[in-house]
Amino acid sequence: MKGILGRKIGMTQVFTKSGKLIPVTVVEVEPNVVTQIKTMENDGYEAIQLGFDTKKEKNSTKANIGHAKKAETAPKRFYKEIRGVNISDYTLGQELTVDVFTEGEVVDVTGTTKGKGFQGVIKRHNQHRGPMGHGSHYHRGPGSMGTMRPMRVFKGKKLPGHMGRLTVTIQNLEIVSVDKENNVLLVKGNIPGANKSLVVIKTAVKNPNKVNESEELITYVTEPVVEATETVETPEVEASTEEN
Repeated sequence: MKGILGRKIGMTQVFTKSGKLIPVTVVEVEPNVVTQIKTMENDGYEAIQLGFDTKKEKNSTKANIGHAKKAETAPKRFYKEIRGVNISDYTLGQELTVDVFTEGEVVDVTGTTKGKGFQGVIKRHNQHRGPMGHGSHYHRGPGSMGTMRPMRVFKGKKLPGHMGRLTVTIQNLEIVSVDKENNVLLVKGNIPGANKSLVVIKTAVKNPNKVNESEELITYVTEPVVEATETVETPEVEASTEEN
């Protein structure tokens, strides 16, 4: 098990050299810092704590500053624990970059979905509305509340309420590309959350060792062309001496 924290940038598409189009989500992954290592003796379980997104000390609490100093790093905006890792492979203050994952590796991505506020049953539960005309007085209601007895609404009845802003994990997504220069991961398909929101990328629970064959992508980055300067040889003119 391994994981890393990142920030969702948005969606785009890439093409393989075989002509296949792949929709991808761009995830910016700044170097994560191991801010704490939890052991079985001290905490009762083994895990590492990762810090992501550096912030200024003037905007941090003393507790956050002191916690970061133990790992000899700056205060972080987000902290997340990754369980199931081999803690002997990590050291306090170690930096984790995008090369933790490889192209074709299958991962699980966790994020917070967009908040929709208070919504009715048509948008929240995809129900159908009633007739809009001919004297109908039922249009966008939640429907029957249940039986006459025991004179109460049973648990689980689909009603209007708060929609969205839930922690959702999408499983078995593929890493399409790992860009070490720009600290970017390209994940196949869509992932939960709005743009610029925090996401957690971890090893797939159901397929922990699965690595798909990655296809070579088309790149549009061209190398700078160096114009060759031709040297024109000028013929030597022999000086003629005039006899007087």
